[in-house]
Amino acid sequence: MNMAEVQAGMTLDATGLACPLPIIRVKHAIKQLAVGAILEVWTTDPGSLTDVPAWVQAQGHELVQKEDQAPPFKFWIRRVH
Repeated sequence: MNMAEVQAGMTLDATGLACPLPIIRVKHAIKQLAVGAILEVWTTDPGSLTDVPAWVQAQGHELVQKEDQAPPFKFWIRRVH
């Protein structure tokens, strides 16, 4: 998906937080969005590069895109249910 087309319904700034706080914040934030909406997440914890995609998959949501070249790492997650 072209990132120019992605419109995040909410941006979660989890920079400076260490595991497990980014995932906890994502869990709470995604519940605030309507089904189909996108949550944009910013992190600096290197563990989030594996933790966020694993959590998204385990919860049945969709990881639309990620930018993982340098912090802040960015993830776009579509709420599926």
